[in-house]
Amino acid sequence: MADILARLDALSRHIETPCGEGRMVWRLWGEAGREAGPATPLVLLHGGSGSWRHWTRNIEALSRDRLLICPDLPGLGDSDMPPPADSPAPVAAILRAGLEQILGGRGYGPWRYDLCGFSFGALLGGHLAAQAGEELRSVTLVGAGALGLARQITPLVKVRSETGEARIAAHRHNLASLMFADPANIDPLALAIQEANTVAARFRSRGFASTTSLKDAIARARAPVALLYGERDAIAWPEIESRFAALREVQPEAWTGIIPGAGHWVAYEAAESFNAVLGDMLARRLGTLHR
Repeated sequence: MADILARLDALSRHIETPCGEGRMVWRLWGEAGREAGPATPLVLLHGGSGSWRHWTRNIEALSRDRLLICPDLPGLGDSDMPPPADSPAPVAAILRAGLEQILGGRGYGPWRYDLCGFSFGALLGGHLAAQAGEELRSVTLVGAGALGLARQITPLVKVRSETGEARIAAHRHNLASLMFADPANIDPLALAIQEANTVAARFRSRGFASTTSLKDAIARARAPVALLYGERDAIAWPEIESRFAALREVQPEAWTGIIPGAGHWVAYEAAESFNAVLGDMLARRLGTLHR
């Protein structure tokens, strides 16, 4: 399983931008990442206590015909901690500045990109959308919280003090409780990703989930908005429609969708369906994947 992650990492181009007193690490895939063409980039923001690895089963499919950009969010993965803040907005500002540094000088005219954020990445994506200008072409929120609605309690167990089989069992429990609809879909690769993410995670984001932070921010977005959930997303089920309604209170034209049989980590558990739905959303709302 480590070989799969190492291969994907080796295929990427690493870029660093400022983050607090340190750096934020970005990985880029796709022909456009090697300056081969003007395809509109797609930026993927991973979930809380995660890293670029949350997109392991999506990277190759989504980078076939466009530049794919996956940062490690501040305080997670390889990226350094952001300055202390009471809101996600300053962290989103770090992301926006990094994207301008990466994309603003590509030489293809005005820089534009599509944005997709998962869970905590959806929250940051909403705040980034609130700050963005015409460079943001669309924003897709996946497994989003912070819409002002109560969520199901997902009991998690502590992992850091565990070793060996007990540590693997703890990861499996947490994935089954929060991330997967069907525990049978928790494979060795998912466990390896969970282990790597847990070891590197320093920033704590769970406190934002029960607020209205995303709803308040996404109300100010000027780009088209979409919201996707896995059918059995632990943070939204059984009231996914209430979350769609909450979004439409501030974004009446928002596109919404449900991917059957999947849980919170829908981009992994139902990767093929997720890749297709995301592509369809971009194509139908925006007319083309490339302009």
